[in-house]
Amino acid sequence: MRKKHHHKKKPSFIKKWSAKLHLWFGLSVGVIIFIVSLTGTLYVFKDEIQNVLRKEALYVEKGSIGKKPLSIEVLREKVTSEVNEKYPISSVEIPLDKNKSYEFLYYEKDKKAWNYFDEVKINKLVYVNQYTGEILGIYNEKYDLFPILKSIHWSLLLNSDWGKYVVGIPVVLFIFMLITGIILWWPKNKKARKGRFWFNWESVKTWKRKNYDLHNVLGFYASFVALILSLSGIYFAYPWVKNTFNFVFAGSTDLPKEKEIKSPDSLLAKNNSVFDLSAQQTGSLYSAASSFRIPLNGKNKKGKELKNIPVTVYQKEGRFSERNQLVFDKYSGKLLNNKPHHQLNNAEKYANANYDIHTGSYFGLIGKIIWFITGLICTSLPVTGFLVWWGKRKKNKDRKI
Repeated sequence: MRKKHHHKKKPSFIKKWSAKLHLWFGLSVGVIIFIVSLTGTLYVFKDEIQNVLRKEALYVEKGSIGKKPLSIEVLREKVTSEVNEKYPISSVEIPLDKNKSYEFLYYEKDKKAWNYFDEVKINKLVYVNQYTGEILGIYNEKYDLFPILKSIHWSLLLNSDWGKYVVGIPVVLFIFMLITGIILWWPKNKKARKGRFWFNWESVKTWKRKNYDLHNVLGFYASFVALILSLSGIYFAYPWVKNTFNFVFAGSTDLPKEKEIKSPDSLLAKNNSVFDLSAQQTGSLYSAASSFRIPLNGKNKKGKELKNIPVTVYQKEGRFSERNQLVFDKYSGKLLNNKPHHQLNNAEKYANANYDIHTGSYFGLIGKIIWFITGLICTSLPVTGFLVWWGKRKKNKDRKI
């Protein structure tokens, strides 16, 4: 009697091309995905780590809390004279918690520079006891671990304006890899499904099989969060992604433009206490907030002169998603506009929340833990994937011999 030969069923057209694309993309951008995933993972718990390392600078002495805070102008002059930098102070962040210190920031960029270290002229953070004027800590953020990790993650230490595309293109390919990976993972039948959700290593002795399972099983569980991470990442890089999100959330590709408010007191002499007046009104309107930031150099992020004083209020500590925006007259300190978070449309709310979603902080500590674990898995995928390919390649060579 002739033995019956059981021929393996050929993979479908979709699975066949999914496998090819998954391999090609993986080999072409695997190294960049490894770097971006690793740096992003290490960045997740930045706030928690810095809060421990900078505890003495973050909090003021209990004995000085009963005093009235010194004016922002006095504090600015004190910081300027003691730190002695050629660049002006950019902004001050004022916490609503009276136990916490003020944060004065120096920040200047050179847009023509090609790398991170030349692009960032200065990024220095100064913690000040607002009641006594004592400088509690000076941190050169330019050379700090977390800003460097962020720059590697964002642009591989290249100029942030165009370096984001060097990272953005591989991340787009990574999204296709995640989708094709799910297609390849998808089991043919119920029997095959059992070994796809967890490791069954009782009878497995070879490292190749274990490595394949690590890539296959962990990749499946991480893929859904990794898609959120990737999409929220390219949101920063590509205007068309942002426009798509805007259209989905608000029915328009553009966010509402802020109307320029002409100063009614522009002919008046500037009040020296204009920043203090702005701070007092902000504190009264948003007493339950975490902190608020006031620009002190009269310029916005793009370096253009500000017509007024925009104050950004952060509702929760360590979160950028819930923001309230105030505008004060830069001569008199009069409140010109108040736009609380709840008045924003859905696209504006998402725009504010995207950073928190990308870092996991939007979902609290549990979200950060899940994001951290997902980041570790994403870091491992290029390695385990390469080993799978290398093992098959070596096996095919041995067969030919």
